[in-house]
Amino acid sequence: MPSNNENPVNASLSDRKKKTKRLSAEASELVSLKSCRSNMAYDNSMIDEIQARLAYNLLFKLLECGRGGEKTLTSVVQPAEITTLLDCIKLVFMSQPSCVEIDGPINICGDTHGQFSDVLRMFDKAGYPHRANYLFLGDYVDRGRHSLENILLLFCYKLIFPNHFFLLRGNHECPSINKVYGFYEECSKRYEKGGSKMWEDFQDTFSTMPMTAVIGQRILCMHGGISPRLSSLDKLRAFRRPNYQPSHDQIEIDILWSDPSNTGKGWNPNQRGVSYTFGTDALRKVLNSLNIDLVVRAHQVVQDGYEFFGQRRLVTVFSAPFYCGQFDNAAAVMTVNEDLVCSFQILRPKKYFPKRRIQVD
Repeated sequence: MPSNNENPVNASLSDRKKKTKRLSAEASELVSLKSCRSNMAYDNSMIDEIQARLAYNLLFKLLECGRGGEKTLTSVVQPAEITTLLDCIKLVFMSQPSCVEIDGPINICGDTHGQFSDVLRMFDKAGYPHRANYLFLGDYVDRGRHSLENILLLFCYKLIFPNHFFLLRGNHECPSINKVYGFYEECSKRYEKGGSKMWEDFQDTFSTMPMTAVIGQRILCMHGGISPRLSSLDKLRAFRRPNYQPSHDQIEIDILWSDPSNTGKGWNPNQRGVSYTFGTDALRKVLNSLNIDLVVRAHQVVQDGYEFFGQRRLVTVFSAPFYCGQFDNAAAVMTVNEDLVCSFQILRPKKYFPKRRIQVD
């Protein structure tokens, strides 16, 4: 007759069996969701429910990681969940235009570069996405230590609020860049099994992201800057996706890489070795031809989080405070209201550990 006192070894085995069974069930559910999704159009109500369930589940896990404690990303988020999220996000991006045309009010954020804690601080200050509309200008990965948490958080919000939360592609959302500057290494080290494949899945997703947005028909937004080949907004609307790696002869490369310059007129070679720099005269000429009042871009560290150029016809917004732990810069969120009046919220750098401490796997 079995004893009422359970053997600790048997209990341990039982717990492991239960955990294995639970993980298998979760994986099976993800596979079933994936097969359902592959046979349907994006606007199907069942897909919206599937996406919401997946996104909220991941979001809660990511926010738990942000609180600190023993939970880390790799202990609570399985690779299959990330892969399914990326498949869903690609459907959302491809269902929306290459040039997103929206109205205010909206908050605009620049580079965040894996600074997950600072993104949470920014939401604390400017409002979480269920209370405010957002447009991010790219560069979510590389440099910072938590690129995975950062990009997954933003993708979850995009899946939950597809028509109120917008993500543009930056130059670091290209494989030739994020394979060198940290994202590939982070994926490979934190997910030893399947990390390289996961990185490839991210590149496929990045290739479907829009590159430009127009707010109220008067404000043009992108990651880098304008192009000498930009003669009409229809060229931006005609960008083809997926575009895995934009080539140097495409206008897309200028949208991702070009910079304003106070030292020269017209168009000059960029010191980055890619695209051009442009002067105030070139900016004025392009904007007048497009009937655009203001360009909002990111791509460069600026001391106060934002900086105007060209008689206030261009503004650079940067949203990664204390960038790389080396720059004493502030971060900014630019707010555009219904009447297209612009204002800024400043996030000062914190050189000490924030309250939301994140464990590294």
